[in-house]
Amino acid sequence: MAQVRTWVGLDVHAAKVVAAIADSDSGELQVRRMGGETSGVVKFCAELPAPVKVAYEAGPTGFGLARALGERGIDCTVAAPGKIERPAQDRVKTDRRDAERLVRLLMIGGLHPVRVPTPAEEAMRDLVRAREDVRGDLMRARHRVGKLLLRHDLRFDGRNWTQRHLDWLGRVELPEPVAQSVLLDGIGAIEALLVRRDALETRMAALVEGTPWAQTVSRLRCLRGIDTLSALGLCAEVGDFARFDRPARLMSYLGLVPSESTTGEKRRQGSITKSGSGHARRLLVEAAWHYRRAPRKGIELRRRQEGQPQVVCAISWKAQQRLHRSWVRLDAERGKRRTLCAVAVARELAGFCWAVSTAD
Repeated sequence: MAQVRTWVGLDVHAAKVVAAIADSDSGELQVRRMGGETSGVVKFCAELPAPVKVAYEAGPTGFGLARALGERGIDCTVAAPGKIERPAQDRVKTDRRDAERLVRLLMIGGLHPVRVPTPAEEAMRDLVRAREDVRGDLMRARHRVGKLLLRHDLRFDGRNWTQRHLDWLGRVELPEPVAQSVLLDGIGAIEALLVRRDALETRMAALVEGTPWAQTVSRLRCLRGIDTLSALGLCAEVGDFARFDRPARLMSYLGLVPSESTTGEKRRQGSITKSGSGHARRLLVEAAWHYRRAPRKGIELRRRQEGQPQVVCAISWKAQQRLHRSWVRLDAERGKRRTLCAVAVARELAGFCWAVSTAD
C-alpha cells in the first residue's frame, strides 16, 4: 500500500460527525464538523488528498459508513471502543478530543480493529439478538407473575412454567379484582412473548441453509449441548472462526479468560474479563453444563452427527471426555462452585468450537 497522505479520525454520532484530519506532508491537524449523513461523510473523505486512511469507533451507527468508504476505495478501520487507550488523568471528554485521539492512535497503529460483517451477516446477528431480547423479556415477565403470586401466598407444587403449571395459573383467582387484572395482564404478556419467541426461532431455523455459516452450524451441532439455535447464535456473534489463528485467541475474544494483575513477583488472577459478546458467553456456559454427565452418544447426538466428517465427530468425542474430566476435577476433587466450573468448562468448549469449525 502507498504511504498514507491523509489520516482521519471520526467521532461519529447520529446527528453529527466531528473529523480530525492530519496531513502527513505538512503535519497540520484540522478539525471539521459535519452532518451525520453517511453520503456526506464519504464525499468529504474522498475529496481529501489521497491515499486516505480513516478510523472511527464501533457504535450504534453500525458499519454502513465503513462499507461505504470501502466501496470508494478508502481504507477504514473500525476500532474496538473498549481497547482505546485513555490516560487515567484525562477527565475532559469532548467530540473534538475524541476525534483527535483517534487520529493520533491511528497514525501509530494503536487501534484494535473489529471485523466488519457483511449486510447479510449483520441482519442475521440482529435476528439472533432479537430472540435473545425476547428471552430476557420472557424471563422478567415470568418473574413478575411469580412474585405477584408469592405476595398473595400462592405457591405451585411442582416445576414452574410447565403445562401443568400453566393450567394451574389459569385457575388462580385472587381476592382483589385489581390484583386479578394484574395477574391476567402478566399471563397475557407471557403468552404474547412465547408466540414471539417461537416465531423468531422458527425463522432462525429456516434461514440456516441460506447463510454463509451453514457448514459451520452443522459442525457445531456435533458437539454435546449445542443445537441449531445455539450454533447459529455463536456464528452470528463470532463470525468467521478461522480468523483466529489459535483457540486461545477465540477464548480471549469471548471474554472467557481470567483477568490478571501481575507486578514484580506477585501474580494474581481474578474473574473472567467478560470482553466481547455476552450472548456468546451465555450460550457456551449453558452448553458446558451438559458435560457434567459421563461421555456418551445419545440418539439425538448421533442424528446430528450423521453425514459430518469423521474428524469432526472425533473432536466431539474428545471434547466430551476432556470436559467431563474438567468437571470432575473442579467439582468433585477441588470443591469449586458449580457456576465457576461451568465457566471454566465453557472456556475449553470455546476451543473445541474453534477446532470443529476450522478442521480440514
